Parts: sequence; C-alpha cells; structure tokens
Amino acid sequence: MRDVAIVSVAQSVHRRSARELNEVEMIQPVIRQALDQVGVQKGEIDFTCSGSSDYLAGQAFSFVMTLDAVGPTPPISESHVEMDGAWALYEAWVKIQTGHADTALIYGYGKSSPGDLPRVLSRQLDPYYYQPLWPDSIALAGLQARLMLEQGLITEQEMAEIAYRSREAAKTNPHAQLQGSQSVEELLAQPRSYDPLARHDCAPITDGGVAIVIAAGEKAAKWCSRPAWIRGIDHRIDSHNLGARDLTKAPSIGIAAAKAGVHDGPIDIAELHAPFTHQEKIIRTELGLSDEVVVNPSGGPLAANPMMGAGLIRLGEVAQRIHSGEANRGVAHATSGLLLQQNLVAVLEGE
Repeated sequence: MRDVAIVSVAQSVHRRSARELNEVEMIQPVIRQALDQVGVQKGEIDFTCSGSSDYLAGQAFSFVMTLDAVGPTPPISESHVEMDGAWALYEAWVKIQTGHADTALIYGYGKSSPGDLPRVLSRQLDPYYYQPLWPDSIALAGLQARLMLEQGLITEQEMAEIAYRSREAAKTNPHAQLQGSQSVEELLAQPRSYDPLARHDCAPITDGGVAIVIAAGEKAAKWCSRPAWIRGIDHRIDSHNLGARDLTKAPSIGIAAAKAGVHDGPIDIAELHAPFTHQEKIIRTELGLSDEVVVNPSGGPLAANPMMGAGLIRLGEVAQRIHSGEANRGVAHATSGLLLQQNLVAVLEGE
C-alpha cells in the first residue's frame, strides 16, 4: 500500500443561505485556498474528484458546471460521486493506490437553502414502499430516536448534553454556522418539533463547501510539514429497507472501523458525522470509542451541515489537528443516506 496523506484543508464560512452565490462562486475560493496552502497550481494536481448532488442543484449533471471553479485549462483528469465528498476522497485514494496518480484535489459542496431539504432527502428511500408516504428525513430520525429512548439506549438528557457540547465547541470554529448554546436545562425545556426531537437535536440547513488535497509519499512530506497520513479507510452499507434492520444500530460502521484499523492504536480525537444528537451515540458505540476520546471538537454537523460536504469536513477537521500537532491519531466518520445507511471510516496519523 502506498502512503497517502491529507496535506491541505480549506472550508467556506458555512451559512444558512448564500443567496448571492451560485455553486461555482461558493466553492471556487475554497479550492483556491486549498491549493495555495501547499503552493501548487492546478496543473500540478494529477486527479480531481468532487462530491455533490444534482437534486440540490435542481439540474442534471450540475457538477459539470461546477468544474468552472477548477478552471478549464490545463486539461484535468476528473471524476465525481453523487454523494458526500468523503467518498470522493476514497475514490481519489484508490486512484493513487493503483499508481495512476500521486496527488489529488477533492471537494464537496451543497446549497440546501433554495429547496425543502428534508423532503428532498426522502427521495433516497425505496421508490415503491417508502417514497409514496413522503416521510421526511427528520420524521424518520424521530422514529429512530424514539426507539432508542424506549429501549433505554439514550436519554433526552444525554441528547441535550450532546447538543450543548457540540455548539459550545463550535465557538472556536471560525467556519461554524451555529456557535454557542443555551444551557442543558434550557434545551430540555424546548418544544419538540418532531417528538422526541427538538430543534437543537437536528443539524442546521447549511450552504457551504470544503476542499482537500491529498498526496503520496515524498510529495506529501514536501507539501506539508506534518502530513495527516491515511492509515486506514473503508466504507460499508446497511440495508436501505428500513424494516429490515435494527434502526438503533449501524453494524456497517463497526465493520468499516475494523477494516480501517480504528482499534490498532489509541485515538486522540474523533470527528463524527451525526446529523442528529442521538445518532452520535450510535456511532460512538459502533466505533467502540472510550469516554476519554474528544468527540467533534469542531462542533460537528450540529454546528454546520453542508450536504455532500459535511462528511469530508470530518476528515479535514481531524487532519488539521494533526497538522498543528494538537492530535497524533484520530478517526473520522462520514455518512450518506438516511438513518446512517452508508458509512465511511478513516484513521489518520501524524507519524
């Protein structure tokens, strides 16, 4: 296996609505910043891969238009995934492993503000049995949370504590959409929007994007003084038939964690892609993280949740803390689909 590392990370300032910007205008400065951090031009990148959704853009092949953010010349080798940018990073990592590239630019972005995101996400459901019922993503998450509460797997107190910790942590994140929180007691007193979920239990709707540069071997060491080496990465999927699986668990996370080598050494920090408070408990359990592990020091998706970018941001947040020396070994998790259906787990190390 080739040694591959994240050497550069850039994000937009995430907002509820970037009405004055289209997707190209939103992501182009982020891509430029990621390249400038390592002092390279686009022509020095071997492979480019993006993650986005045509449903959010409202047009077919919208990612082709967004390639204007990368630039038309010189010609590039490019690919795209119709899901979170974390999977675009996986594709780029595979490309490097096969020897077809030494460096790659990955970006993920989403403008969720123009539409009704919870209803848009319902189009990921089975088209014959679930979609005709139009259950939106928050209502389904409410069912999942209710199951966990009834089985004693979580309490509303724990859910409020997760929301409080996440949004308080976001105070130090200049990219976060939501920073700071009411007290746990005040959160518990809030009305339930989708019983048992209150507004603070749900990730905000966000416009934003992220770009990452990865490189192999000597080039990684040249471009970054302390690269975040990808020591393991794997992704798995659970059934999208919601009645065929236990919604209080996500075994695909545990399988991906084992394959990625999460338990091969101590974990300093973890960035978990949990769009709802109760889902953080599921992910932590499946990853087998101890109570000492610092979870979502960036604030996580509860502080900013740009669709098709939030998972890639988790890898970037871990990588940046390794770059700075704040952490030496961390785990990043990304999810796609409803109720933790598809999951990616990566282990990053500083040495």
